[in-house]
Amino acid sequence: MKVRFLVAALAALAVSGIASAQTYVQGHTRSDGTYVQGHYRSAPNSTKLDNYSTQGNRNPYTNERGTVNPYRPSSSNPTGSPYNQPRRRSSYP
Repeated sequence: MKVRFLVAALAALAVSGIASAQTYVQGHTRSDGTYVQGHYRSAPNSTKLDNYSTQGNRNPYTNERGTVNPYRPSSSNPTGSPYNQPRRRSSYP
């Protein structure tokens, strides 16, 4: 009996962890008129390493492998850090 309870408790914890790591995006129309269907995405946080589209990860809804290199520098991330950079405050008075 104790083993069943333990298995049920662990299963509940696993499901709650998955549910908190994702968020639903409502379907919407972009400014150019393109409709984007509603979908799940990984919840926003301070890292790019756990996004569904990141290399090494897999989207649990579509089963697609991630292809985005989180270490690649870009105009919004010139250091190539996989961690989201805080916005810098302007030096205006």
